[in-house]
Amino acid sequence: MATNSQTERKLVPIKLDGYKPLRDVVFETLRDAIITQVLKPGERLMEIQLADEMGVSRTPVREAIRKLELEGLVVMVPRKGAYVAGVSMKDIHEVYEVRSALEMLAVTLAAERITEEELDALERQVLRESEEEDKQDGSDLDNIIYIDSSFHDIIYQAAHNQRLVQFVNILQEQLQRFRAASLARPGRSKTALEEHKQIVEALSDRNGELAARLAREHIENAENAMIASMEEKGELYKK
Repeated sequence: MATNSQTERKLVPIKLDGYKPLRDVVFETLRDAIITQVLKPGERLMEIQLADEMGVSRTPVREAIRKLELEGLVVMVPRKGAYVAGVSMKDIHEVYEVRSALEMLAVTLAAERITEEELDALERQVLRESEEEDKQDGSDLDNIIYIDSSFHDIIYQAAHNQRLVQFVNILQEQLQRFRAASLARPGRSKTALEEHKQIVEALSDRNGELAARLAREHIENAENAMIASMEEKGELYKK
């Protein structure tokens, strides 16, 4: 399995949250590092080094790695140790196939059921995206990812189908990891903003058929951007 230079990675000492156990804070820190590719696909996870970087003991790091393995973000290689899970073309296609189906269903239902308050919330998210894109000193990828994620969450809630939300939540970790890779591609966040505007307009017009088509195209473009981004970085794996 391929490894990346350890010198590129920089984890900072964690700050304790008075409401969360240390093991949860360590887990969330490592999960976020994988999703944002601070810890890159194929990179070996050394318990001692990670513990030193975060300023904790090895025990919560070991527990976090085991939990990340259950979520599919880490793989254990016999006699070699733990590695950040690689991403294959098959992984990408499977996740985006499911996401596309869920997104199309969500906007179709939302076109019928969305409230004025939810429409307003979507419009505010689009405005935040636009403001982020217009920053003179460059946009913040973390903010873009957060805003993008919030936009889609509002649509899922606007479908007013709890089972749909539950299915989306099952995919959430993979979606966040893929979303980060997709939006990191130059120009993708600006294009996604325009696609979001069109989807909101279709929902405002209560046009479920158009909203579903736009959602499908949006997800296809996101998938293509992610594949291109990971191919350029040599981070796609064959299985």
